[in-house]
Amino acid sequence: MTEQADLVLKGGRIIDPESGLDEIQDIAFKDGKVSALADSLATMPAKQVHDVSGKIISPGLIDLHTHVYWGGTALGVEAESLTSRSGTTTFVDAGSAGAGNYAGFQRFIADPSKLRILGFMNISFAGICGFSKTTPNIFPECEDIRLLDARECVDAIREFPQSVVGIKVRIGRYASGNAGMTPLQIAREVAEETGLPLMTHVDFPPPDRDEVLNFMRPGDIWTHCFRPFPNAALDGKGSIRDAVIRARERGILFDLGHGAGSLSFKVSRSMLEKEFLPDTISSDVHQVSIDGPAFDILVTMSKFLCLGMPLVEIIRASTSTPAKSIGRPELGTLKVGSPGDAVVISIEDGQFEYRDVTDEVFLGKQRMVAEKVVVGGEIWKEREL
Repeated sequence: MTEQADLVLKGGRIIDPESGLDEIQDIAFKDGKVSALADSLATMPAKQVHDVSGKIISPGLIDLHTHVYWGGTALGVEAESLTSRSGTTTFVDAGSAGAGNYAGFQRFIADPSKLRILGFMNISFAGICGFSKTTPNIFPECEDIRLLDARECVDAIREFPQSVVGIKVRIGRYASGNAGMTPLQIAREVAEETGLPLMTHVDFPPPDRDEVLNFMRPGDIWTHCFRPFPNAALDGKGSIRDAVIRARERGILFDLGHGAGSLSFKVSRSMLEKEFLPDTISSDVHQVSIDGPAFDILVTMSKFLCLGMPLVEIIRASTSTPAKSIGRPELGTLKVGSPGDAVVISIEDGQFEYRDVTDEVFLGKQRMVAEKVVVGGEIWKEREL
């Protein structure tokens, strides 16, 4: 007798770039994992069966750049409030907490959540502690290098191996002031000691993007990769800078990190036309961007769908590639035995307003909507009509 499943989704177009699957199939979940895939699971007994014909079934989305230390930092938003609308089942916090407050992030945010919440440890002991809607970067966390204690950071990383997936450093005029490359140098030292990837934010120079990219290692992540001038990936003639091309050739990963100041449609169109796609699509959702222009990862994905990025590559950049980039390859796929996280997506036609961080607006003809979100093999919440 066939074992009873907890949940079966029937008739959806399963897009799982990691396994090369793009076809209409049924999928079953049991005991928190994907338990079966087949053209038809009509004879399989199940506690719940949902017909999702005409919809897309994707692995649960992995937002590689978020700020979800709600209550612990002024920047943080609640992950649980975003899941049903965004399809995000794994939130990766991008350095909200450092060695001095990561324990709170672990105990009060990551541990109690039914979602998967991971984190990049900020090289700054204090994390991102002075940034909100009303006080943008009042205290640049990497400006005072006395806060950048490599030993403290390594010790904290080793204390929380269940959730720490990398090291985050923010540099530039607004994030590190006159500290220049020093925070990045210390962060790379920690990354090399712990064997973890480094995610680097660069805002206004100094330093400039070329210097930073040349210092990064294969497998490290350059976030805000389609940001506007200055420190954009394009030069004044619209060509991709040599340092950017060389960095990709060396294995640097390019993460979108939309946020409130780091996505330009002008840059994005030009990069896509040159077939330079982002490796990972992330929202950089936080208190300043949650109500626009970023909103969440699914809105960001919708923008790139309307900009012409292929659907399969959009899903790859939001599932399997971010999973691999943080050393969690078991995530971001719907292979049998993998964690039972999925999202049912509909693509709606119409006229939808999209805005970038320069206030450019365009009307897209499509948007991606999360109809159902599956977390640990159970329906998290369905779309409210």
